[in-house]
Amino acid sequence: MKVLLTGAAGFIGSELAHRLLSEGHEVCGVDCFTPYYDVQLKHDRVARLTPFPSFEMHPIRVEDDDAMKKVFHDFMPEIVVHLAAQAGVRYSLDHPREYIDANVVGSFNVIELSRQTGAKHLVMASTSSAYGANQKFPFEETDAAPHPLTIYAATKLASELIAHSHSHLYGTPTTMLRFFSVYGPWGRPDMAFFLFTDKIFKGIPIDVFNHGDLLRDFTYVEDLVEAIRRLMDTPPEMGAPVSQNDSLSPVAPYRLVNIGNETPVRLMDYIEAIEDAIGRKAVKNMIGMQPGDVKQTYADASLLKALTGYVPTTDVRTGVTAFVEWYRAYYKPE
Repeated sequence: MKVLLTGAAGFIGSELAHRLLSEGHEVCGVDCFTPYYDVQLKHDRVARLTPFPSFEMHPIRVEDDDAMKKVFHDFMPEIVVHLAAQAGVRYSLDHPREYIDANVVGSFNVIELSRQTGAKHLVMASTSSAYGANQKFPFEETDAAPHPLTIYAATKLASELIAHSHSHLYGTPTTMLRFFSVYGPWGRPDMAFFLFTDKIFKGIPIDVFNHGDLLRDFTYVEDLVEAIRRLMDTPPEMGAPVSQNDSLSPVAPYRLVNIGNETPVRLMDYIEAIEDAIGRKAVKNMIGMQPGDVKQTYADASLLKALTGYVPTTDVRTGVTAFVEWYRAYYKPE
């Protein structure tokens, strides 16, 4: 199988690429190595992939239409997995244009080039942030999501809508994935689990938003990759819903799928798991709610199970322990 994977140097992308290469597939990676966070970490992730002869890497931006055209037309992928994005809810508060460029313009390039090269399935990453101000729990893919709370969430919703209309017009089977609070080894340094771990090791106080009164549906990265891998083999077909709550479009081979653990965890319990794995307590700076944040995320993963027979199962303490072990090995803190 020939897979074009954007965001291949990223946290999730590099893990998925490693899985695909280990299975013997050809992977064409795209990533622009922006300095949004430590570029060396991105290069070290890719270094795990370069020993595979069936891997190639292209350091380009997805919003660079000419460069992306060349990669797509040279490689001619069977499946496209689009994970590249300007990530981070909080960063979008001060840098909104970067999200428009990468997440809207870049996503459109991937969508259109998937059509031009005849991809059999386009799989795209979205986010649980797309549910925005929704107060119905757990979040189901068929819930309306008209009230995004950040530019990041709005750009992801925009890419969902563009992909749907494009699938309706041109017929590319498209699966849109809404991720819920992914964490684990090789994770991003801007994410809460990484920041907590890093600061606890260094004895620096951690910021605990909303005084810890938050619930998150944490998803371990290996579980997420397993779900993506199974969904890659499950392209949507019009008129073939798999369950009563299937988000399959009535007018396009297009579907939204949550990937979450279905088990919201209190933020303070998550921090306690990190403290226990490290063996020291955090100094906590209890502060108010962050602009654009939500109090709770909670995935209904029944559609994922109906499609693939799989749902994430790794509990927080197991996942956090694995991350802390990786952090010790990679950063060698004193």
